[in-house]
Amino acid sequence: MKDKDNNLPVLIRREMPQDFNAVYQVVKEAFASAEHSDGDEQDLVCRLRQSPAFIPELSLVAETDGNIIGFIMFTKLKAGNTVQLALAPLAVLPSFQGKGVGGMLVQKGHQIAQRLGYELSILIGYPDYYTRFGYEKATRFGLKSPFDLPEEVFMVRNLTDKPVQINGTVEYPKEFFNKNSI
Repeated sequence: MKDKDNNLPVLIRREMPQDFNAVYQVVKEAFASAEHSDGDEQDLVCRLRQSPAFIPELSLVAETDGNIIGFIMFTKLKAGNTVQLALAPLAVLPSFQGKGVGGMLVQKGHQIAQRLGYELSILIGYPDYYTRFGYEKATRFGLKSPFDLPEEVFMVRNLTDKPVQINGTVEYPKEFFNKNSI
């Protein structure tokens, strides 16, 4: 694949253990100047890798010229009485942002999630960015956030070709809250 400027060859692949240090730095740098960040995103990734919510096939890196420039992780969460996916985090090095790398990661993640049989991807994020990938307000699926958030930032992407309605509150894995467990 190439970025949207068609000049950057980007490989989207499954994250491997030898990538962990580079991924840690990518996530840390990507969120360093983010408007909404608690500075824990890189450690969250480490906690999630050790949790039952971790899905190795849905922990992906974007690589160019042998360097990791982006990362995405989808993990299991509970939505109503079902198991669905949480997209968190999506990170791209600042020097590669705005070039389509994040979009490539999201789309590849969606393809793999569909193949694995998941129905929904759930996230907290910027509507201006994520709506381009089919994300919409979670309330349309009967889902409530466990956090006090503006409705428009709690979003869901239906990964199927059928209507999905799940009524209930989303339960994130405990690793999203327990910052001292790595």
